[in-house]
Amino acid sequence: MVNSVFNAKALQDESAAYRWVEAQIWPEGPICPHCGGVDRISPMKGKSTRIGTYKCYQCRKPFTVKVGTVFEASHIPMRVWLQAMVLMCASKKGISSNQLHRSLGVSLKTAWFMSHRIREAMRVVGMEPMGGAGKAVEADETYYGQVKGEPKRRGVGHKHVVLALVERDGAARSFHVEGTRIADLKPIINENIAKESALMTDEGTWYREIGRQFARHETVKHREDEYVRGDAHTNTAEGFFSIFKRGMQGVYQHCSEKHLHRYLAEFDFRYSNRVKLGVDDGERTARAIKGIVGKRLTYATSRN
Repeated sequence: MVNSVFNAKALQDESAAYRWVEAQIWPEGPICPHCGGVDRISPMKGKSTRIGTYKCYQCRKPFTVKVGTVFEASHIPMRVWLQAMVLMCASKKGISSNQLHRSLGVSLKTAWFMSHRIREAMRVVGMEPMGGAGKAVEADETYYGQVKGEPKRRGVGHKHVVLALVERDGAARSFHVEGTRIADLKPIINENIAKESALMTDEGTWYREIGRQFARHETVKHREDEYVRGDAHTNTAEGFFSIFKRGMQGVYQHCSEKHLHRYLAEFDFRYSNRVKLGVDDGERTARAIKGIVGKRLTYATSRN
């Protein structure tokens, strides 16, 4: 269910949909995406005027809240965009393009493109380091899919490597990495985890050198069937991977390497804005809407 943060009328009425999105993007009033002006902006009126159109009398250009966002140049009604965002934000393991296509009444190609634009909105930029004094961050890796051109064989040498950093009782950040060498992991871990944190990992040898840079580094030896020792464990990261894999294998079923980073952003977003942290479906949708600004994704670029 969508709570009071979300105006349910916005899912059916186009004017209400625009008003709700404007309230999230422009809480202090309209801002011209062309010149950045906030004064001398008026709604445009007339029978042929599109819903939600404003005119800036500083640069004399018209605009809507879609300009400068992942919605720009889209002819899909705003209410349909919101319906898609609610479905993707409320589905713990994701929702396929086929299901969006059937639920929204849009073409499969449109549903696929919409879902990638929404994943782009979910991608968080400019994040502060995770953890801090007295906090623990778990680092773990898993293997998914198959590297293009690699023959399928026993082991994990033909699979993509995904590194996850999960703060206990906090957010998750996952990355598609080349491998598990120190050179692959160290820059990401250093950039995303505060040095005052306690780093929790398994016995992977690549974590030994990395762990020395943190206030504390604890490991568990999975090969010896050790999974918890005091507060040392990676069970939180394993829980994140469980949701990720159930979604990728059970819902999406296939994901090419070039799109893997977008799917990771989607699972990171929902995990980092989950009910346990006080974020319900309505607030999660509102947070996703705030992420549409400053991100353009054309059909051509989304395919590359």
